[in-house]
Amino acid sequence: MTIAQKGSIVRWTQVDNGMWRLHVAATERGLCYIGSPDMPFEQLEAWVRARLRGAELVRDDAALAPYVRELTEYWNGARRTFEAPVDMRGTAFQQAVWQALLGIPYGETRSYSEIAALVDKPSAMRAVGAAIGANPVLVCVPCHRVVGKSGAMTGYRGGLDMKTRLLELERDGRV
Repeated sequence: MTIAQKGSIVRWTQVDNGMWRLHVAATERGLCYIGSPDMPFEQLEAWVRARLRGAELVRDDAALAPYVRELTEYWNGARRTFEAPVDMRGTAFQQAVWQALLGIPYGETRSYSEIAALVDKPSAMRAVGAAIGANPVLVCVPCHRVVGKSGAMTGYRGGLDMKTRLLELERDGRV
């Protein structure tokens, strides 16, 4: 895991799409965090303290505007992929799982066992689930597209309501 150096800045803003209020944050390298719906700012603070020690949180709506624009376009059904850079810091295994998530096409789902096979750990479904749960960039890194082997809805850091609505958006074209 990469740790920020003292004096680095994590810029953040709050996004409200009418359904959810989310905190969004980025480093100089890219989008690093999309919070769970309607969670307090303290969730973002705790995440930064744990993963980017020494970084300073600075509200900067203008700097986060490109990320907010892409999220808004996605929620409005006008975007299927994200182009803004991401700065996802995690173990090599987490990185492999997150890359596998990025390979799930818009409107499709994969099971935990399929993701485990993609990262060459076919018996590691629980570890895959933990890595998916640690995904810091909800929506853009589409962990909502992972379902149980039977197709059943399973846990999601943003909550099952958000997961269901994101999958419906990708099926129907708009949140």
